Amino acid sequence: MVFIAVKRSMTKFSANLGLLWRELALPDAIRAAARAGFDAVECHWPYDVPARHVRAALEETGLPMLCLNTVRGRVERGETGLAALLGRETEARSAIDQALDYALAVGGRAVHVMAGDGEGAAARKTFVSNLAYASDRAAQHGITILIEPLNRFDWPGYFLRTTDQAAEIIASVGDPNLRLMFDCYHVQITEGDLSRRIQTLMPVIGHIQIAAVPDRGPPDRGEVDYRHILSVLENLGYDSPIGAEYRPDGPTEAGLGWMEAFRRGSAVSERQVGKSIGF
Repeated sequence: MVFIAVKRSMTKFSANLGLLWRELALPDAIRAAARAGFDAVECHWPYDVPARHVRAALEETGLPMLCLNTVRGRVERGETGLAALLGRETEARSAIDQALDYALAVGGRAVHVMAGDGEGAAARKTFVSNLAYASDRAAQHGITILIEPLNRFDWPGYFLRTTDQAAEIIASVGDPNLRLMFDCYHVQITEGDLSRRIQTLMPVIGHIQIAAVPDRGPPDRGEVDYRHILSVLENLGYDSPIGAEYRPDGPTEAGLGWMEAFRRGSAVSERQVGKSIGF
């Protein structure tokens, strides 16, 4: 028996600019993410920024825009999305169109369709119908539609709560273009058992995000060992950038030591090779 050092592809990370470099305009935040060594970016609601400015920054840096969200709706009334709201289908589809148009304009790869608050059969039926609309339109342009369960402590009343619920809805819509946004922070708070859930749900996962639990700080602290989670993902062959969607403790640049540490941990591994070596 011998141990052979095996080079692995280094883990890639995406900067979520909804939380990182929030003090900067979005194009400047993209440039900051590139300087910091991120491999991609993602955002929440970029619509106040002309798409041409965002696209210029992406082309300048070479970073892809992985995903962006549909609008929340009437934020002053506490709305958290529109797609599961009965009677608001016209607004929901307008928000989907807006997000897809923006994603097309900047070269974005995915749109997260926000469900909003609600419960019961009517909310589910509405959500499924709007997701079918979104998936059909997005597929024409090679864009993925994502749905994300959110925990009840940060997002009380949100319709989509669990990964099982999300998987059932994805199966019901029946479009391969509809996939799960697996945010480890939300899933750990609501359900736990991250490793097994990732393994089970990998066929429908479209994007993965990380943050410390329970404080949503940098991912190198808290109750989740993300080195283990990254190892699970690597063993499953997942090689897309992992979304860093956490709240920095201070200036974003000052708290990025976790990224290099995580990358060093995944760069080289040792595996046991069980074969005769001739003696």
